[in-house]
Amino acid sequence: MRKSLLFSFVPVVLLLAPSPLPGDAVTVTVAAGDWDRHGTPVTFELPEGARDHRSLEGPDGERIPLQVAPDGTAAFILPRLAAGSDITYRLAGTTPAHDVAPWVETANADGRVRFSLAGRPALYYQAEERPFPRPDINPVLKRGGFLHPVISPSGRTVTSSYPPRHTHHQGIWAPWTRTEFQGRNPDFWNMHAETGRVEFEELDRHWSGPVHGGFRSRHRFVDLSADEPVVALRETWAVQLYQTGNTSAQHHLFDLEMVQKAATSDPLRQIEHHYGGLGFRGHDDWMGAENTHFLTSEGVTGRQEGNNTRTRWTHISGDVDGERTGIAIFCHPENFRFPQPVRLHPREPFFCYAPSQLGDWEISPGEPYVARYRFAVMDGEPDPAELERLWNDYAHPPEVRISTR
Repeated sequence: MRKSLLFSFVPVVLLLAPSPLPGDAVTVTVAAGDWDRHGTPVTFELPEGARDHRSLEGPDGERIPLQVAPDGTAAFILPRLAAGSDITYRLAGTTPAHDVAPWVETANADGRVRFSLAGRPALYYQAEERPFPRPDINPVLKRGGFLHPVISPSGRTVTSSYPPRHTHHQGIWAPWTRTEFQGRNPDFWNMHAETGRVEFEELDRHWSGPVHGGFRSRHRFVDLSADEPVVALRETWAVQLYQTGNTSAQHHLFDLEMVQKAATSDPLRQIEHHYGGLGFRGHDDWMGAENTHFLTSEGVTGRQEGNNTRTRWTHISGDVDGERTGIAIFCHPENFRFPQPVRLHPREPFFCYAPSQLGDWEISPGEPYVARYRFAVMDGEPDPAELERLWNDYAHPPEVRISTR
């Protein structure tokens, strides 16, 4: 199995370097490459002596926020840069460019993490199990460790949790379906079968900041088909929501990285199947074949035509309160079996990246499965050119060069 490169989301703290370099001693040159850039997240590593700086100053004197993590990884949002061009910034002040509360705020309360952009909710991570929304739901389906609700810039919810049909669907979640483990066949997706489940284990940390906010959490895949429950996989999630609003971007942008490791000396074997992996469940108003709309990176719009095809990105949308809204899911090119095949449900607002469609494989001890996805939540009809631009931002980020004097 080809493995992706592991990268980290880390919380933000204000670091005081022991011997900081002057701001004008470090310059950051960003090259757009072959693509126009607009509201693009950019990351790079700062020299150790310059990590207390909190803004970049451009050639015109405009300052933009810079966010620095404990390991020296710095991040900012590139406002605009034309294809083939570059721009040079210098490190500026030791206070944020905007002397206000963090643009992206996270709060951990009532068993979930709330993300807010400029005070408005954008995303929730349901960590712990929560009460059912209706009394008719099978108790074995109660779970945590998923994203819901996911909210568009206009305030419309695009996800569903415990929908009337397929009550095991949960916003954005990622269980496996047909598996083999220690001679048994646990199903972590169809929890009503009571052979497997995914459980929230712990929220390691969460953070806020002027460029991004996020969290790290841990889940476990529990095989219930054994005489006693056995943990087959241990999983970490890292989610990071970006502040792109100051670039007039008309979307909410966030990343998800999943890392799954064998929890025993035995592999978890994935058996060929048409779904299982990263799943998305759309708003209940999108129920019915005529109410959910798909668009893939290959220009396919039909469910039957798009089902089981391999896509770099897929957009799913429908009407909420009489207005179109939706979400694009971008598959990173380093993901296993990229471009991953998709499951587009024929009648319901359901979508899944399912690498197991291409045949059996396994998650073996010492060989973690790493999967990365970016999400753009937006209102209105999808613009294929804009979606392609956003995918290139993710797959082919700008090149950064650091110079010190």
